Amino acid sequence: MRSYIQFLTTPTADTPGTCLMLHFDDKRYLIGNLHEGTQRASIQRGIKLTKVSEIFLTGKTEWKNTGGLIGMILTLADTTKAAAVNKVHDRALNNRTIENKQRDEATDRQFRGGEDGGEQAKDDRVTLNIHGGSNLMHTLATGRRFVFRKGMPINVDEMDGERVTDLREPTWMDKNVKVWAMSISPSSNAGASSPRAISPRKRSFNEFKDGGSPILEGIADRPNEPEESPAERSDREQQIRKAVVSEMFDSDWRLDALLETWLHQVKMPAALFERDPETRKIVKYTGPLPGESEELPFIKVLVRQPWPAAMIQHLPPTTPSQAAMSYFFRNHPQRGKFNPEAAKALKVEMGPAWAKLASGQSVESNDGKLITSDMVLAEGKEGGGVAVVELPSRDYVQNLIERPEWKSPEVMTGIGAVIWILGAGVGQDDNLRRFMSDFSYLKHFVSSRDYCPNYLSLDSSASAAIRLNQVDPMRYPIPVHDNVTLPQPGQPALPKEPKENIVPAQRGLTIQFQPSFEILTSAVVPPLNTAEVLQETPTAVLALAQTAKEELSSDAVREQMAKQDLPSQDAEIITLGTGSALPSKYRNVSATLLRVPGCGSYLLDCGENTLGQLKRVYPPDELAEVLRDLKLIWISHLHADHHLGTTSVIKAWYQEVYGKQIAEGTLSKHSLTEQLLYPSKILEEERRLFVASEEHMLRYLREYSSVEDFGFDKIVPLAVQASKAGFPESTILRWNARVIGFNTFEPRINRALRASTGLCSLAAVYVDHCYHSMAVTLTFPTGFKFSYSGDCRPCAAFAEIGKGSTVLLHEATFDDELKGDAEAKKHSTTSEALAVGAAMGARRVLLTHFSQRYAKIPVMGDMDGAGEDGGQSEGEGMEGTGMEGTGTEATGMEGTGMEAKGIERTTIEGTSMEGTGMEATGTEATGTETSNPLDGEVPPCPPPQSPPNPRLPPSPPKPNPHPTPAPRLLPATPPPSPPLQPRT
Repeated sequence: MRSYIQFLTTPTADTPGTCLMLHFDDKRYLIGNLHEGTQRASIQRGIKLTKVSEIFLTGKTEWKNTGGLIGMILTLADTTKAAAVNKVHDRALNNRTIENKQRDEATDRQFRGGEDGGEQAKDDRVTLNIHGGSNLMHTLATGRRFVFRKGMPINVDEMDGERVTDLREPTWMDKNVKVWAMSISPSSNAGASSPRAISPRKRSFNEFKDGGSPILEGIADRPNEPEESPAERSDREQQIRKAVVSEMFDSDWRLDALLETWLHQVKMPAALFERDPETRKIVKYTGPLPGESEELPFIKVLVRQPWPAAMIQHLPPTTPSQAAMSYFFRNHPQRGKFNPEAAKALKVEMGPAWAKLASGQSVESNDGKLITSDMVLAEGKEGGGVAVVELPSRDYVQNLIERPEWKSPEVMTGIGAVIWILGAGVGQDDNLRRFMSDFSYLKHFVSSRDYCPNYLSLDSSASAAIRLNQVDPMRYPIPVHDNVTLPQPGQPALPKEPKENIVPAQRGLTIQFQPSFEILTSAVVPPLNTAEVLQETPTAVLALAQTAKEELSSDAVREQMAKQDLPSQDAEIITLGTGSALPSKYRNVSATLLRVPGCGSYLLDCGENTLGQLKRVYPPDELAEVLRDLKLIWISHLHADHHLGTTSVIKAWYQEVYGKQIAEGTLSKHSLTEQLLYPSKILEEERRLFVASEEHMLRYLREYSSVEDFGFDKIVPLAVQASKAGFPESTILRWNARVIGFNTFEPRINRALRASTGLCSLAAVYVDHCYHSMAVTLTFPTGFKFSYSGDCRPCAAFAEIGKGSTVLLHEATFDDELKGDAEAKKHSTTSEALAVGAAMGARRVLLTHFSQRYAKIPVMGDMDGAGEDGGQSEGEGMEGTGMEGTGTEATGMEGTGMEAKGIERTTIEGTSMEGTGMEATGTEATGTETSNPLDGEVPPCPPPQSPPNPRLPPSPPKPNPHPTPAPRLLPATPPPSPPLQPRT
């Protein structure tokens, strides 16, 4: 049986860590960092993850190493479920008989997800085991409000490898491999602790189950006895986390389950039903609700409960851990070859007895003697192996080299290589270099930004962007990369000294254990050759592009564009993620950057690896400017593909803005009391990043801040309560318990909020998608107005608050032919999105969030009927080619459109192209830091005005044999009643 370990990723801008795959014929193991972008990098490499059932996380438990874990588990769960359904289906087809009607009915129930099918599925489930350091369980449990899967048992093994026990036995093993875990702590006091983002008070166990979750029965209901030891309390707290994680991925909760409850005992929000006394059918309850002023009837109602894990209001507190995990992996010893001649000489008959001897068992010979396997097997050999060691900083080196595992034959026999995952500058530590020299008989592979260049890790999307750059270099910059320079920018310089025994890691580099120990380079992926990609572009395409540029520079077109009178013409919209649900080869998940010079930068949703996308758009100096200028992150709803990149972006902002104070230990912190009493004073005195979303998103960030200090203390978590229909200014913003806003009765707060955000107002409405999904409109002092739909069905209330928007960014998950899918999954089609833009009178419409079924080009189809007055949209026929050079579609609602594609910097200023597009030729970001509004007087916000609406002469209508009716806008939707429904 062949076994090997292979590098899947090395540190680059969009694969920030090192991920390895240990391969056996029947099983796969992921080792190292499950960083953001791991899943997309695997798709790029064509690596199938269906056989992965073990994950060994190295390093510290922090987002840099675990940011891709939740997304990876969700994908593995969906893949496992699909495989199980197919297996059940095949089994049913093989066993089906005409006579056995009962079996047919049982199979049908199984396909519908009934109880029989659930039990059958359990027989085929594969448990995913995740091994790592402390706080791993807590990290997963923080996602309980937005993660729900059934049939994917998760076992979290927080290994305590710091205490050295009997090394003769591995920490963990299965039939393929033995594993010894090491937990290394830093030796210096400076690295021993991390500042706490929050200091949670001790809670009683009853507080953990404020929502009435049944999963804590028997754990939290036991009296908290005074004599309970810290160890006992820690065990009980871990049981709570374990129960939560179990319910997140392996729950038996059902969406259609209704619980009969007295109306006055119902905790809102909840979906309420009652049984019609005449028909006995279940109907929606429409009477008075708990919490309203009206008196409640004394009746029982049927309540749809959220899944149990989401009902846990609080997790037990934890503290950051500085321990870094490392492992030794060794194959089991290989038995020697069976010698048939020796077996015959010992009078053992050919057949089952030989098989037993070959497998290591003993048998009895024909003459009654006991024959053991060593009498007929050649001498075996030890299994090969590798050590995977992560050292975040030089503080970890001394404790590592003093570990007894390095001198233990039980551990080191068969180890042929060490894979070093190193932080900045660690590879130059003198003690570590001497240690490597002492083990010169081992191969040393180093994965670090000091040794691995910032190559383009997502080759396919990068190639598309490079080709599009030839057509339109303004809007399709070549992704930032450097295949040569070491160390990567921002890392300390390396001394020029020989490194004979150090091999830099590369994608695809393989270390084989069986049948022999070898270093294989045949699968190494060379860096993308951009020169070759440029040569692939057809000359005809380049000629057409040149013709278009000449037309755009004509006096007639420039005069036409001068009439547009758009506010903030130097604003930029950068599409960082235009795909839905999960990453793909050509599209990342949702994220859009809006830059308005003089006001700030704003992120609209922040899916996994948004920071990596930013690093591909901007070189380090310019990225630092963008981060310093970042004012607001808006998260539209709690689906994972819209927010799993938030933590890393906040941390990057935190390190850029407060890095010097963090290093010097001079960072000031404000108490909750100060924040409640003096919010305007805090905003006036220091720079803050606003994170605006539904309350559960902010609770998630707060809970995770006890795992690592990513900057939660320096953000303003704004809990948004959306506007009521007809009252766009009724949006309520809460900073913890304090209501702040742009139109409160406290002028100082209004001024401070406008100065800190660069906005005049923020208005949000609830839309029809999942619990508390929201669309938002941002208004700027310049008159620029930007509206973003998030995920939703078309919404009249959104069109109302977005009236006169300069730009509408609207999801268009499906083409018009899949309108049924859009309705079922609560998304929008292309025509429906354009209809919202028409209802708004939006000056420009950009479409995004395309289904991943449209790998490169979303189907635009015929847009007749989607424009104003049912007329044809002049932006018809535009093609986008996906994220990163394959990106958003855009259509103008005034006879001119703007095609916004790729990881781009699309300027609103530009030149019209006779109603078919707007070339981005305006001012791009030049690296000059915009002035801080806090330094001067806050400009007054302009009064509401009717949007200017200059029109071009309409193009003659084209005959359309299949006209598309204008989509109907849905009425304003209240907050969906069932809280936290599972993602479909």
